[in-house]
Amino acid sequence: MPDAIDPAIISCYHAHIYYDDASRDIAAHLRETIERNFKVEMGRWRDKPVGPHPQSMYQVKFNPDEFAKIVPWLMLNRAGLNILVHPETTDAYTDHATNALWLGKKLKLRLEVLRSNKE
Repeated sequence: MPDAIDPAIISCYHAHIYYDDASRDIAAHLRETIERNFKVEMGRWRDKPVGPHPQSMYQVKFNPDEFAKIVPWLMLNRAGLNILVHPETTDAYTDHATNALWLGKKLKLRLEVLRSNKE
């Protein structure tokens, strides 16, 4: 068995909240609620796929001490939206491909974008 990885290497977490034209208003309401209730840094709206993300989304960045507050809340209040939560370490590929968790449907990420950055 390989040596355990110390979670202290996690600098923060990202939650990517995916939406489409039909669910953009729901995503906007969720965004406003998150901003009001949690210590987060909101990324901008991405109305087209960007990087490894296959559809429109915005990012929510939060520190490890906020994880236990925001992730359970998202589990119960995601309003049918699909959400990717991943750690931020020094390895973006592994963060998205292996060490991520999904709320809702797991979308097929465009991981080749991250793999080419890794090599």
